[in-house]
Amino acid sequence: MAAAKKRYTKTELNAFRKILEEEREGLQKQARDLEENSLGTSQSEQSGEMSFDEEFADAGTATFERERDLSISNNIKDLLDKIERALGKIENGSFGICERCGKSIEKARIKALPYAPLCIKDAQSEGRH
Repeated sequence: MAAAKKRYTKTELNAFRKILEEEREGLQKQARDLEENSLGTSQSEQSGEMSFDEEFADAGTATFERERDLSISNNIKDLLDKIERALGKIENGSFGICERCGKSIEKARIKALPYAPLCIKDAQSEGRH
C-alpha cells in the first residue's frame, strides 16, 4: 500500500479520482438511457412473444436487439464495479497495485485504464485461461 502512495502524488490521485467519477457518471447515464428505452417497449416485445402475423425476420431482429441491450447493460455494470473498486483503492491507499501479484501496475496502463485491477503481465496471463 505504501508503494502506491509513493508512486502517485495527491494531485495525481485526485486527477484519477476525477476521471473515474466522470466515467462513472457517463456510464450511469448510459444505463439510465438503456433502461428508459427498454421500458418503452411493450411487454410482449420484452418477453420475446410475437404475434403470428409478424415476420420471422422481425422476431429475429427483436431478439438480437434484446440480447444486444442485455450485453451492453452487463458491460456497463462490470465497468461500474471496476470503477467503484478503483475509487475505493484510492481511498484506502492501494490504488495502482496489482490484485494478483501485489506489484505496481505500470503507469501507462493506469493512465489508459485507471480502473485496471491487474498489471499487464497478469492481465495477459488471465486472458489466456
